[in-house]
Amino acid sequence: MTNIILCGGSGTRLWPLSRQLMPKQFVKLFNKESLFQLTVNRNKEVTSDIIIVSNTEQYFLALDQLEELGISNSVKYLLEPIGRNTAPAIALACMLLDKEELVLVTPSDHLIKNQIEYKNVIEKAKQLAKEDYLVTFGITPTSPETGFGYIESKGDEVTAFHEKPNLEIAKKYFKAENFYWNSGMFCFKAGVFLEELEEYSPHIYEKCSTALRLSKRENPIRISHELMQEIPEDSIDYAVMEKSNRVKVIPSTIDWSDLGSFESLDTEIESSSNIIDIDSSNNLVLSNKQVALIDIDNLIVVDTPDALLISKKGSSSKVKQVVKKLNEEGSALTKNHTLTHRPWGTYEVLLSTDKYKIKRIVVQPNKRLSLQKHYHRNEHWIVVSGTATVRVGDDIKLIRPNESTYIKMGEIHRLENEGKIPVVLIEAQVGEYTHEDDIVRIEDDYKRGDN
Repeated sequence: MTNIILCGGSGTRLWPLSRQLMPKQFVKLFNKESLFQLTVNRNKEVTSDIIIVSNTEQYFLALDQLEELGISNSVKYLLEPIGRNTAPAIALACMLLDKEELVLVTPSDHLIKNQIEYKNVIEKAKQLAKEDYLVTFGITPTSPETGFGYIESKGDEVTAFHEKPNLEIAKKYFKAENFYWNSGMFCFKAGVFLEELEEYSPHIYEKCSTALRLSKRENPIRISHELMQEIPEDSIDYAVMEKSNRVKVIPSTIDWSDLGSFESLDTEIESSSNIIDIDSSNNLVLSNKQVALIDIDNLIVVDTPDALLISKKGSSSKVKQVVKKLNEEGSALTKNHTLTHRPWGTYEVLLSTDKYKIKRIVVQPNKRLSLQKHYHRNEHWIVVSGTATVRVGDDIKLIRPNESTYIKMGEIHRLENEGKIPVVLIEAQVGEYTHEDDIVRIEDDYKRGDN
């Protein structure tokens, strides 16, 4: 059985902890492990192969975290330049497989704590999938939740899918015995799903088939932006599950959470240890700083190097309004943290103004940046650790600790680490425009575009 792990989503409901380039599934909240890593480890026990479906930026995050687990070389990757929702993502992955292959589709950002029961429901799903059913997993509700869609059933037959309800309707669903939260997890034969997709959403099937046929069969498989844009956008529920007569549901009591809010996160993790409480209680505080609370109750406090969120418990869903406002203002605070991961290492913004920016850059052994140039800034590189191989124009030289080089605006350049320890350097950018989209890549080991 193959596990298709869906890595889409930007995790805006957990901003500023989660950002577009570091969504919640990759944030290490659980004993230095991420939800993505927990998902991989959980499903390794019930599946034999893994296909990761993600965008290009998240591919490198996934690759790094799989390397930490020691399994990056055994995983297949399918990269989408733009998201088209779950139906195309699952279809493209299924088209890579034999039609008889059993598939377990899981999001990468869910927490499941009852592993024993999880294995039990997977076994039940596998038996139904072998009989050519499309199986979904219904989570037994523990409260009248308005943030989830619901599955209505009669025995294991799905009779209806319901959108996220208001509180009054959610209370009715909760009292009934045949309503379940829609988990977004599925099990079926790859061929059966594709047959149903072709019947009920033929345009998605045809465009996915064309996109894959015209893509190189390498690892990772990269779908071109033009071909991906041609694929209609739709969820698996709308495209197939709500229309097919082959759908079964497995009721699941697996201690599941989608961690879709700070309130749900509060039930799973503890506040940071550096907190002084003076007559304060029931607060969730996440910060690397020393924090003192006085006469404060029922607050959520999330402190990152570049943003601070303070919310009453029960109101954190409004963080989406904050993210919307920041996006309207063109702020980079929704896209990345001050520390940003790249396929070659990391960079951290230490200081940023209208005229200059200071970064700390770490390049891992045997990695290199793209061959590139900038139209709006000059750069100074000062190496503080390791030895960097630097190309500026046609000149190639070694830069050692306490040595520096200067790159003029428009000059082609590249930095490479040919050594055995990380290269650490300070980069000073000086110019009228120092944003990340002022990069023209001429050669790139990681096949990225200009951003």
